[in-house]
Amino acid sequence: MSSAVDPQAPLRTQASGAEIFSRTLAFVSLVALIILCLAWELWLAPTGRGTLAIKALPLFLPLVGLWRYRLYTFRWLSLMIWIYFAEGAIRATSERGAGIWLGSAEVMLSTLIFIACAMQVRLRLAAAKAISTP
Repeated sequence: MSSAVDPQAPLRTQASGAEIFSRTLAFVSLVALIILCLAWELWLAPTGRGTLAIKALPLFLPLVGLWRYRLYTFRWLSLMIWIYFAEGAIRATSERGAGIWLGSAEVMLSTLIFIACAMQVRLRLAAAKAISTP
């Protein structure tokens, strides 16, 4: 039985410090965004009867993938997070009172998540390229 893996190729078993930092930043920012979305719509400045709190449900999906360092999760989260950025930007500029600050916080957290995801993808792809090239 032959293996497709070259026995002479170096194997990467540990994540770099920058990769650990970017994953931690993405994970913590995502949890903070979930808490912000729920608190905003249920207690801080509810719109209607709090039914907009369901906007936090899609944010639960990438938690496991981020925790397990799945590159695919970082990629699609970096695209999905722009929906929350846009919603925060619109509400920060159109609401009054607490809505301005809550919208600004949503924009900030969305930006942090995007930066962390982009950083993770770039670092991981660069590391894979470095291993594959002689």
